[in-house]
Amino acid sequence: MTSEFTRELFDEVMVPNYRPQQVIPVKGEGSRVWDQNCKEYIDFAGGIAVNSLGHCHPELVNALKAQADQLWHLSNVYTNEPALRLAKRLTDATFADKVFFANSGAEANEAAFKLARKYGHDHHGDSKYEIISFVQSFHGRTLFTVAVGGQPKYLDGFHPAPEGITHLPYNDLAALEAAISDRTCAVVLEPIQGEGGVRPADAAFLRGVRELCDKHNALMVFDEVQSGVGRSGHLYAYMAFGVTPDILTTAKSLGGGFPVGAMLTTSHIAESFGFGTHGSTYGGNPLACSVADKVIEIINTPEVLAGVASKHQCFRDNLNKLNEQFGLFAEVRGMGLLIGAELVPEWHGRGGDIIAKAMEHGLMCLVAGPNVLRFAPSLVIPDADINEGMARLGAALAELIGQA
Repeated sequence: MTSEFTRELFDEVMVPNYRPQQVIPVKGEGSRVWDQNCKEYIDFAGGIAVNSLGHCHPELVNALKAQADQLWHLSNVYTNEPALRLAKRLTDATFADKVFFANSGAEANEAAFKLARKYGHDHHGDSKYEIISFVQSFHGRTLFTVAVGGQPKYLDGFHPAPEGITHLPYNDLAALEAAISDRTCAVVLEPIQGEGGVRPADAAFLRGVRELCDKHNALMVFDEVQSGVGRSGHLYAYMAFGVTPDILTTAKSLGGGFPVGAMLTTSHIAESFGFGTHGSTYGGNPLACSVADKVIEIINTPEVLAGVASKHQCFRDNLNKLNEQFGLFAEVRGMGLLIGAELVPEWHGRGGDIIAKAMEHGLMCLVAGPNVLRFAPSLVIPDADINEGMARLGAALAELIGQA
């Protein structure tokens, strides 16, 4: 099959901030994807933890089509029924009383960080503005969110950055205890660091963060953009740890592939976002909210959430078998269907080579930095697809090792 829309055209017409794979997918169904030449792939990438129910899930397609015949956009000069329905579903299922809708995880985090500073200002004065974050964290690509994120490479060339942000080692409670003060308005963290290498927090660390935030009148902000909506085996990962944040952000899996994000918080904290303090033209879009409501309805069930745990074990068993054969993984870690396999030192920097070779063998997967393979598939991926995808990964690894 030939097409005028080639990978070479990307280089011609697109800003060069991305470097996509050479193939161009054109169709997806469940956990399978087909490219322009009708070659099939198994999808372990999930659109970077986005396609929570796979590609073109029929119930999501029906929800989108039904809403498309009703109402597309109003702006927040008005409200709409899908936004209210989704907000009610989210508040009923979580600690939160209030919801702010956005279009992405970065926008949800931008709102969370602004709210944290506004709340600190409103209740404790101008000096309550410091945000503490953690090394290797990732919170988005706006200037504020990359400043809060703990990876300096994403700020290179964009200074001066927003100030009043401190970065500490992840899972190091002593470092936080030494740094936090009455100037701190918020401690921001991912309960499972995604881009930072798929690193779950220690439960004791999260409990300690909660206690220190309470002691210093600081808000605890959980970025669950990547770990949320069933990805951990719980609707949100905070539920697995038994530690409740003050603000939570969610996106990616929330829309199952349709762009949507949300910030969740309590009524008391939400008061600092009074009329006119923040906004989003597309936030709460009826199309997005209709799809996201159906996503939560499907995922927040015992069957799907329990299935995530069993599929995690299927992934882990397969990765352990591959490691027995090839010895490439120093550690396999993660929760639910957010899994990282860290490469041994002699293979550091080769993650990109592995995912490119996996594509040749019909498997889509990810990296989390150059040294960690990342798997974030559909939460309802069939076990047969997991096993077949792992067989394809094994063939790719065998070929790479043979070429080394």
